[in-house]
Amino acid sequence: MFPNQIAFHAAEPKWEEIPAVAGVFGLFGEEARAEAYISRTPNLRRRIRRLLDARPDQTRRLQLAGRVARIEYALTGSDFEGLLRLYVASWMAFGERARKRLHLKAPSLLRMTIENAYPRVYVTNRVTKAAMEDLYGPFPSRVVAERFCEDMLDLFKLRRCVDDLHPDPAFPGCVYSEMKKCLAPCFQGCTGERYAEEAVGVRTFLRTRGRSLVEALQKERDAASGLMEFERAAELHAKLTRAETVAAEAPEAVRALAHLDGVMVQAAADAEHVALFLLTQGSLRGPGLFSVTGMRHANEAAGSTSLYAQPVGLMAPVPLEGPVVTLATRDELEQRLEATLGELRPALDPRHGSRGKKQGGEITDYLCLFSRWFYRPQAKRVGEIVFAGDDGKIPAKAVLRAISRVFLKQGGGSRG
Repeated sequence: MFPNQIAFHAAEPKWEEIPAVAGVFGLFGEEARAEAYISRTPNLRRRIRRLLDARPDQTRRLQLAGRVARIEYALTGSDFEGLLRLYVASWMAFGERARKRLHLKAPSLLRMTIENAYPRVYVTNRVTKAAMEDLYGPFPSRVVAERFCEDMLDLFKLRRCVDDLHPDPAFPGCVYSEMKKCLAPCFQGCTGERYAEEAVGVRTFLRTRGRSLVEALQKERDAASGLMEFERAAELHAKLTRAETVAAEAPEAVRALAHLDGVMVQAAADAEHVALFLLTQGSLRGPGLFSVTGMRHANEAAGSTSLYAQPVGLMAPVPLEGPVVTLATRDELEQRLEATLGELRPALDPRHGSRGKKQGGEITDYLCLFSRWFYRPQAKRVGEIVFAGDDGKIPAKAVLRAISRVFLKQGGGSRG
């Protein structure tokens, strides 16, 4: 379960063998069917000793010393790594009970029922593999998701009712049709083709996080202005302003789950590495350790942002105290990055051994862990993430810059 393990004997505990650093640990009994005790802590030695040190004055503490046969642990370099390792270990030990033990709550998403003859958009927290292309999120809360959904629908004329529609000209309609905020397919207020066109517009808005509508309105406004149709241009400008406001409400992490890809960069327990986590369709894999040996770090305080000051192909020795370190070229750094991420892509899911074949509930768990980290206040969120671009590719240069910043923040600059 964990990479490091030591045998435990209550009569002769060897506390010095346990490092006094942050990590995740498990206490295991001699019997295989005995339930393990799994937790995380900022100081492994102190926490484990408090649990297992069988002193007379510990009568009110949990008495585990006589039941534990071995201790397993993994060192962690960040709070996020500790949380992810704790989740994986808890799932392996307790199965679906891990969700309740870790208080995992499904995040809020938007779902577009594109398979329906008359699609609509609504807030949900249920993930299914079949709907990954039309689930958008995660949002920080249900309130934020509902507000964004309402504001977005105000820009279009998609239906908001939840009924299965059977268009009938005799149907009286609803308040949204009276307010001209719905195309009213319920009483055949529009053709099926016109409603499908509106649904495509909403779907494209969600997939581009509003950029599609903003760019279209900008072109229409400029064209109207060029034709001296100033009243029309003013109307389009007002609608453009509303569209830009709504688009700004969507956090950067809100994307179609089928395209929620990126690389998270976190501090590592090893001083000369950073930890990378691969975000693929809402699922997480990692950590993968990226070595910063030979990497030139940008001095942003001095106005320098280049990680590649040396010409490509030039290997320059840098005098340091101790062994001489050679600067890596840009190509070498990108190859190193690709190798690290390549180790994560085909990795087996540690919970059940499948290669990336995750069910909706499992993806929901990962989205919850990701949301806990991403939606923390900026001052408390440690580490960075680089999302994939519109082409689905993760920009290597942006990831390398994030690696440099995270490494310097974790104290790498003081180590040279």
